[in-house]
Amino acid sequence: MQNPGYRAYLRRFVPTILVYVAAIMIASYTIPDGAGATAWTVAIALLPGLAIVVLIWTMARLLIELSDEYLRMIEVRKALIATGFALAVTSVWGLLELYTDVPRVPIFFVFPLWCAGLALGSVWTKVADR
Repeated sequence: MQNPGYRAYLRRFVPTILVYVAAIMIASYTIPDGAGATAWTVAIALLPGLAIVVLIWTMARLLIELSDEYLRMIEVRKALIATGFALAVTSVWGLLELYTDVPRVPIFFVFPLWCAGLALGSVWTKVADR
């Protein structure tokens, strides 16, 4: 990855994803199941969310910092595919939850689902650009 925009992205992304994983582990180990919403539990539970906000900001900075219009278009295409994928899956599953007795899925999983869509967008881009 020779592009300076991608290098800056990785310098931000890698530490933030490590903080996110650590925050998830801390929250999972320190907050018992069914815990009440005290100032402490809310503060600990918000730590991974703050990392997600930074990850989203990092992705936005990549689009801003990419000087190559083609590379920027590729990243936007991947994000659009990810967004469409996440919206489709969550909307269909939400309807199933509404009208049937399928298991409820926490809304927390929307961002990881979007990231999976980003991976699909990367694969689609590689295949489509051949």
